[in-house]
Formats: sequence, C-alpha cells, structure tokens
Amino acid sequence: MIGFSQRFTQFWPHVSAFKLGRRLLYVAPLLFFALFYFWPLSNIFGLSFRADRDTAVSLLTSLTETSYYLDVIWFTTWQAAVSTLLTLAFALPAAYVFAQYHFPGKSTLKALSTLPFVLPTVVVANAFTALLGPRGLVNNALVDLFMLDTPPINLQHSLWMIFLAHVFYNYSVALRLLSGYWQNLPQDVGQAATMLGASPRRVFWTITLPLLRPALTATAVLIFIFCFTSFGVVLILGGPQFATLEVAIYEQAIVYFNLPVAAALAMIQIIFTFVLMWFYTATQSRMARPSRLVAAQANARPMRTRRDRFIVGGNLLFMLILLGLPLVALVWRSFSGPDGLWLRYYTELFVNARGSVFFVPPIQAVRNSIMVALTTMVTAVVLGLISASFIADSGASRLRRLLDPLFMLPLATSAVTLGFGYILTFNRPPVRLADSWLIMPLAHTLVAMPFVIRAVLPALRRISPSLREAAGMLGAGHGRVWLEVDWPLMRPAVVVGAVFAFTMSMGEFGASLFLARPDFPTMPVAIYRFLGQPGPLNYGQALAMSCLLMLVCAVGFIAIERFRLGDEGEF
Repeated sequence: MIGFSQRFTQFWPHVSAFKLGRRLLYVAPLLFFALFYFWPLSNIFGLSFRADRDTAVSLLTSLTETSYYLDVIWFTTWQAAVSTLLTLAFALPAAYVFAQYHFPGKSTLKALSTLPFVLPTVVVANAFTALLGPRGLVNNALVDLFMLDTPPINLQHSLWMIFLAHVFYNYSVALRLLSGYWQNLPQDVGQAATMLGASPRRVFWTITLPLLRPALTATAVLIFIFCFTSFGVVLILGGPQFATLEVAIYEQAIVYFNLPVAAALAMIQIIFTFVLMWFYTATQSRMARPSRLVAAQANARPMRTRRDRFIVGGNLLFMLILLGLPLVALVWRSFSGPDGLWLRYYTELFVNARGSVFFVPPIQAVRNSIMVALTTMVTAVVLGLISASFIADSGASRLRRLLDPLFMLPLATSAVTLGFGYILTFNRPPVRLADSWLIMPLAHTLVAMPFVIRAVLPALRRISPSLREAAGMLGAGHGRVWLEVDWPLMRPAVVVGAVFAFTMSMGEFGASLFLARPDFPTMPVAIYRFLGQPGPLNYGQALAMSCLLMLVCAVGFIAIERFRLGDEGEF
C-alpha cells in the first residue's frame, strides 16, 4: 500500500485529495450524457440504417426517394424560413426602438416581452385558437357587430395560424439578441457619414446593416432551428394536412407504430439540426465581439420630436397587440360561459363527471407536472453546476473547448426525437424505465441542463481567483472557500438556472407526449388530450389548464428576472 502511495504521489504530486475528488465528481455529467443522450441517439442511428427485408436498402436511403417524405422535409424547411423572415421583419423595428431610445417602462416592457418564449407551445397554440379560432374573440366580436351567420375569419388549421404563432413565440428572441447587440455598436461612423451628406436610409443600408450582420445571422439561424423543430404549434394549429418532421416522427412512432420509419426521419432531423447548431455557434462567436463596444446608455436618446414619439409609440403598440392579445384572449375564454363569466371550466378540473375508475383527475396532472418539474430542477441544477464548474475550471482547459459544445448538444436535438430514442432504449432490460414516471424528469433534465449551465457559467467566470487565494491564506479549507466565497457569488445564477429548469419541465410537450403513461399525464399532455375530445366542456378545461400552466410559467419568469443581474448571461 505504501509503495502504491509513493508511486501515485510521484506520478501526480500536485493533485490534492480535494482536487481529485472534484475531478472524479466531474465524471457524473459525462456518464449521464453517455447513458441518457448518446445511447438513445445511437439506437436511433442504428435503426435508421437498418436494411429493408425486401430491398436490402436502408430506410434512411429509401425515405429520400419517397415523394411524401421529401414533401415533409421541404415543408419543414420552407415554413421555418418564412417564419424566420416574418419574425425578423416584425422584431427589427422594435429592436431599433429599444436600442436607440430612452422611454418610461423600457426595462419592464423588455422583460415582459420574453414571457411568450417561456410559455409551452401547447399554451401558445391554445391562445391563438382562443383569439382567432372559429369561436375566438375576434370572430365572436365580428359576428355580433355585423350580425353575421358564420365567422368571417377562417384561419383555423391554416399556414397563417402557424406563421403567427411562430412570430409570437420567437419575437422576444429576436428583440433581445438584436437590441442587445445594436445598442453597443459605435455611432461615430454613422454620424460621420451623415455629416458627409448621407441620408438616414443610406446610413442604415451601408453602415448599420453590415455591422448588424453577425447578430442578424445568428438570430435568424436560432429562430430557424426553433421553427424547424416546431411540434406543438404545427400539431394543434396546422391540422392533419400539415406535417413537419417533428409531427411525422410522432405519427409514425405513436399512431402507426412504425418505429423504423420514425427512426429514419429522426436521423434526418438530427443531421439537419446539428449542422444548423454548428453554424449558429460559429456565427454567435462572431456576434459576441463587435468591432468596438461602447456603453449601451451612450447610444440611447430621449424622445424629443413628434417623429420619435410616433416611432416608439407605434412599435410598442404593435408589440403589445402581437404579444398581449392572444394571452388576454386565452384568459378571457377560460372564464367565458353561455351566460357570461363563470368558473365551471376550473371547477370541473376536480370532478370525475363520468365516474370512471380509469379517469385521471385533471388536477392530478398538475401534481404530476410539479413532481416531475421539481425532480428535473434538482437533477439539472446538480449536474449543470458540476458541468459549469468543470468548464470554468482552469485545470480543465484542455477539455473545455470540447465539453462546452458537448453539453449544448441537447439544444440541437428535438424533444420528440429524444422521447422516441427513450422508447427504443429504455423499454427493455437492462435499463427498463418506460413504465416508470422517472423517465420524464430524465428526459427533461437533458433539455434543461444547457440553460442551467449558461446561467451559472458567467457567474463562475466572474469570481476572481484572488478571492479564493486570500481565503486560503487565512486558513480556510477548500470546502469552506467554496461555501463562503464561491457559493454566495454564484447563488443568484443558480436560482435563475433552477427556475429555468422548473419552468421548462412544466411546459415540456414533445418528449412528454411520447413518455407519459396513460395514468400519469402532465399538464401539457392533459391539455392535448382535452383538445382531442369533442364538446365545449373539454375545450374549456383545456383553456383553464392552459391558463394555470401560463400562470406557473409567468411566476417562474418573474423569479428569473428578479435574480438575473441585468442583461448578463449567455441567452
């Protein structure tokens, strides 16, 4: 034993017991990723290349020769491109306003604009149905106003409904990324061009737009990824005639139980999203370093002229209409009954009207979601904190460039694909989890971990090594240094990451629709089931549960903004 100890000390003399234990702890997130991310994806990969018995041609190859699936791939691509262009067109003027002007309530409005992005897609779909559906607020108002027999606006199950929901969902992403970059751009070049006789339009096209190009490209790619992997919006608002890759994977796996075809489609989507995420990280690194940063307050100016007030007021009014009306319509419809306002849709969530022994009370779905979200939050925070510490650790510099993008890979993998991989992998020994509710927090943890890491990592990097060294010189051990120096400085960021994980788990829909047992639905799954049943009562219960889920997400978002340090962070 002594000889081994001496040899170990000679081989690794600089590693203390604390550092050795910490580095052994770093293995935990790597093992988690290997077991619950790469193993399911490898099973999808193998199944997608499995040869057909009759033709001996892999399914992945045969799908590209089938017109239906080529049409699905084409529709997925062009609807994402159109949604991205519409989002940028609507958000760019607002980004200019938030970057260039001072006005009352600016920070509050910018914070509230992010609420639609943290809402589950199933809630967003219900909000637009409540506003523009056949029985929505707009159609009801027009029918009563003009005494019409039928609703005049027919957007249900149309492309326009999908586009509007995508713009609503991604508007805040474009607003935050573009305004944050725009407000730090130097103004002297544009001012010099103006002094030389250039018009404001020419200054924008020849100077401002080229400087904004890295941010525009990164924002466009990120929004394209979100729209390319859209599931709940297309499934609920698009109807059966529209199918993206996400919807096709779900239908082949759950409706037709054609797992090989679903695996081949999932493999195609993985290839697409990985390439897009690689391109996004490349453009995002350029976005992070504009030519010369200046203070954000130096570029903003007060509203002096009528033109300034018109520009600011018009953009804010449009933003409030776009982002506020669907949510107001959702809440209003959930309290609307045949005779006016009532609470029946909410009270029915507690009642088993049919007396079925197989009935799962809707309020049980609320408890299920909270239990899954709390488990996800604990797991994601622990693994995310370890991962962020590993990335920020100066002793892990050789692996940092590899591990940082590695832990971000779930962002490039759709939740539907991940859920399908879990069905293939954990439905048989040696790891049989398909019959356990724990399979959902495991999948949700993979989705939430990147957000925890990006929330905690900036706080870790801001901690000066001199503080740790000073505490060590005063006699504090490694554990006490962490508790009294590191933890107080990183605690707000950890709270932000924890709330992110809880909120995202509460609203996660794609993977949950695959993994939820019939007797253990979560809130998004219960909402989708209500929408699939006939009758106004079921539709009203879907609206009521959507409002409850929106309330939980709103409270979580307020907590995130409460503990976030300004606009700092990596989102």
